[in-house]
Amino acid sequence: MSGINIHLLDAQTIGQIAAGEIIERPVSVVKELVENSLDAGAHRIRVDVENGGLGAITVSDDGAGILPEELPLALRRHATSKLAGAGDLFRIESLGFRGEGLASIAAVCRTVLLSRRAESDIGARVTAEGESIAAVEPVAAPVGTRVEARDLFHALPVRREYLRSPGAEFSRISAWLSALALGYPDVAFTLTHDGRTIWSLPPAAQAEHRLAQLFGPAAAARMLPVAAEGQGLRVRGYVSPPSDDKANRSSQYLFVNRRLLRSVQMAAAWTQAYKSALMTGRYPYGAVLLDVDSSEVDVNVHPTKSDVRFRRPALAFDLIRRAIVSALERHAAQRLEQTVLSPLPQRGLTPGVVVIDRRDPAAPPADLALRLAELRAAAVEETGSEANSLRVVLQLANTFIVASDGHDLLVIDQHAAHERVNYERIAERASRGDDPVREPLLLPQIFEVSHGEAATLTELLPQLENVGFTIEPFGERAFRLAATPLDFRARAFDLRAFLDDVLEERADGTFSAQSLWASLACKSSVRAGEALQAAEMEELLRRLFACGDPMHCAHGRPTVLRWSESELTRLFKR
Repeated sequence: MSGINIHLLDAQTIGQIAAGEIIERPVSVVKELVENSLDAGAHRIRVDVENGGLGAITVSDDGAGILPEELPLALRRHATSKLAGAGDLFRIESLGFRGEGLASIAAVCRTVLLSRRAESDIGARVTAEGESIAAVEPVAAPVGTRVEARDLFHALPVRREYLRSPGAEFSRISAWLSALALGYPDVAFTLTHDGRTIWSLPPAAQAEHRLAQLFGPAAAARMLPVAAEGQGLRVRGYVSPPSDDKANRSSQYLFVNRRLLRSVQMAAAWTQAYKSALMTGRYPYGAVLLDVDSSEVDVNVHPTKSDVRFRRPALAFDLIRRAIVSALERHAAQRLEQTVLSPLPQRGLTPGVVVIDRRDPAAPPADLALRLAELRAAAVEETGSEANSLRVVLQLANTFIVASDGHDLLVIDQHAAHERVNYERIAERASRGDDPVREPLLLPQIFEVSHGEAATLTELLPQLENVGFTIEPFGERAFRLAATPLDFRARAFDLRAFLDDVLEERADGTFSAQSLWASLACKSSVRAGEALQAAEMEELLRRLFACGDPMHCAHGRPTVLRWSESELTRLFKR
């Protein structure tokens, strides 16, 4: 490379480089054109695709249109109607703003731009390819704009090598457009492929009317509404119940001011809300829409505008998390009412029973534990006796508790149930800021770990101290366990398994205070295969059904299965 002088690149090369950042595949073309249509105030948008987008993509709308004399300018880089100056970058309310979309499409496609304003009797058309823009010519056209992009990457065959089959590329287009439609229920969308209409969405009054298009009718019917607001932010949307999950996060959709995004930061809020409701490696799905003042968010952080930065990220994170948690708690209460139809015998609970006190103003108006107590009291008052109350029948294989109210059959996983009870007790103490009560060990335990584990464990010692452990360094790779939380005195605590869990989660980057509580609750709970007395089983069920989410353990596994009389009748083919 020596001997080559520094020089300015020509316009065509500059255009190809810029286009490479914005136009990655056919769906990128659709995204830029459809967002332009929405910014133009369109009420109807039609997307026609040929050969998965490799042949042609045409987007037509009934928006405001473009003046004939501005058509060539619209195809120039950094020409836009959405910004007047640098100050506008801090209050962007449109989807597009850089003036790069049409120019980037023209750099990699043969492009035809046709438009007509409502005050004009005739439309205008201009064609472009690369940096070459033809003269404007008058044509008959409806009000609105139509952009046709043909032969994607025709001048860059190497880029075509990285695309998938036409069917796979079209699936990306359909999935993205279906997701976007959730944020714009007032706009009609139509998608065709090779001349065949794939789907058409008429305008809808509410976003939930479009959930079935994206998630399927059955899944949409089970989704939970989400709503919360505070300090100038508003969250709304729908999320899946804990009983529904997927193998990845691809079905989690986030809108910020109606902009469809992939925000790692806000996805973490979603994950945090479901922390103890789903099993490891499983993910919830749904759509969450966040409305915030445009001055609170910076959208000029990614070439494809697929991510944003918040001025107060912690506030947005917490509002989304709390909104989803509230929805899950309401769902847990409903499931509990449906599962446990009658109360346990009303005896006094032992000291330390979990009753969660939610004083957060964003929490549901009625405390869940109090509501469940009211339901039990009402049931006893109605029956006038304990004849139909829930009773423990037996312990099955020293692992499951079988109970019945005389009509329905419940099977409870004793380990999962105890884990949920312990988790909520630990979480409640932590939320109140209570100092944990420790029990010194008569004979402190000395244990060794690897060099890598020793470094990690040393960092975690303050957090372990906060939940009741006293662990001290005792050499280069050795540690001394001097005290455990007081509640563990009656159980054999699996220290090595607990540390393995914590160290593994820290290595995977999934460690949090909640995961620490979950591991602590798990390793201090009754085991599968451990025999329980009848009184112990009854007490465990009382504590379980006083929890905020009694239907799942801290790791997301179900705690209770129920078979109604009708279901049992059907199983026996009666």
